[in-house]
Formats: sequence, structure tokens, C-alpha cells
Amino acid sequence: MEIGIIGSGNIGSILAGHLTESGHKVLIANSRGPETLTVIASKTGADPVRVEAAAGAKDLVIIAIPAKAMVNLPTDILSASEAIIVDAGNYYPSRDGQITEIANGAADSEWTAKIIGHPVIKAFNNIVAQSLAEKAVPAGSSNRIALSVAGNDEAQKKVVVKLIDGIGFDAIDGGLLSESWRQQPGEPAYCQDLDKDQLEAALQEADISKRAENLAAADETARPYL
Repeated sequence: MEIGIIGSGNIGSILAGHLTESGHKVLIANSRGPETLTVIASKTGADPVRVEAAAGAKDLVIIAIPAKAMVNLPTDILSASEAIIVDAGNYYPSRDGQITEIANGAADSEWTAKIIGHPVIKAFNNIVAQSLAEKAVPAGSSNRIALSVAGNDEAQKKVVVKLIDGIGFDAIDGGLLSESWRQQPGEPAYCQDLDKDQLEAALQEADISKRAENLAAADETARPYL
């Protein structure tokens, strides 16, 4: 596939390496311009491009940026895209500011979909960068980490599940996009390196009445690193 990655931080750059190794054509971009991506390009094999080019990737676009930067995306390109768009980010209020829709109960990726004017799939957000970089293993391995894939389009979710399998991780269906809060910061499924059965259980363990409390605790823990 032709895959665009918007965001060259840890998750975006690690995914670029995995996906090029899997045989995909990867276009990677950040807000600072392709001239700042030469090292990442040489390490991963991805093509450094401007954000508009990554947003226009033919088959799939991965957005791996802080929520506060979503408003700067080329929404004209994204809203008209025929590609699958994946939101790989996580909302942290201390970094991103208070977002009313999320505070009022929307999952962060529901807000993302509204901002860019295009449906999204939520994936790649419930794994820490080090695990994503170092713990990919072949299918059938007993120690394979699972990722949760949430969204409203079943066919698109299946494409993302297959993509995840191809880079060395299991994947499970995390339900509708409205349920993607279950894989967000502070919840039992977030960044725990779980296998498929454990991840399924963790998603179900999430208690919506504790969602705000869990996010606040996760935000406080992450604050020094954001």
C-alpha cells in the first residue's frame, strides 16, 4: 500500500520503519518540513515529504501527532481522501489543553474525525514506543503483543488488523469508535503489553464512570514527559 504518516515522533518514525520493512511505500511528514527528516528517512526507508503529500497518500494515512496539532492539518485534503485514516494519537489535557467535546464524553478519536471531516480508525495508540520498536514477533509466537483497533467501518478495521499482523503484532476488534475510550490513557488496556485474551479482558474491564478520573491520573503521570 501507499501509506502516509503525519508525525515523525517516536510512534510515527517507528511505524515508518516497520511498514517499509513490510513492503509498503511510506511517505512521512512533520510540521517542520521534509528537510528535517533526512535521518529518519535514511533509517526507515520512508520518503520525506510535506504534510500535504502524506495526507494525500492513496491507501492509508496515519496521524501520529498531539491532539493540539490536529487543527493545523490540511483538512481540505483529508476530508476528501478516499484512504483509510488512522488516528494513532492520545489526548493529554496538560499538553493539549482542555477540549470541550472530549470533556463532555466524546472519545478523543471522535473529536479527531470531526476536526478533519473524515471517519477514522483508532489504532497504534495503546502501545509504548519502546515495545512497538522492540517487541514485534512472528505470527503464532506465544509472547505476541496485541493492539486494539476501534472504528465504525468493519472493512477498514480488517485492513488495519492485517497491517498490524504484518508488522509483528496481534490485533483485536475494539468495537465502535465511540468505544475507543477503552484503549485511551489511564484505562486497563493502555500500554500494558497484553496478549489478545488479556487485551479483550482489559477492554471490558474499563469502567466509564472512572474515565475522567483515570485520564486525570494518567495525565499527571505523563506530565513530566509531555
